Amino acid sequence: MLEIKILGPGCSRCQALEKMTSEALAELQVEAAVEKITAIDQIIKYRILSTPGLVINGKVKSAGRLPSRDEIKRWIEEENNIGRE
Repeated sequence: MLEIKILGPGCSRCQALEKMTSEALAELQVEAAVEKITAIDQIIKYRILSTPGLVINGKVKSAGRLPSRDEIKRWIEEENNIGRE
């Protein structure tokens, strides 16, 4: 199962990223454990300088911007396929 982390303090862009990620997972019919990380000390561990951040299976896929839903879907598909090999 994929592990997805949404990094950010809970701002509107962080909430939008969480919503788009959930929608992308639903469209792809992929199950994932989605976790919101709001504590700055935890966010710093991922070495991102600005939020929101998106981490899939421990890999930072995006930071400091709101990726498109298509980008999120592509990253989910890539990581999901790696897990199946």
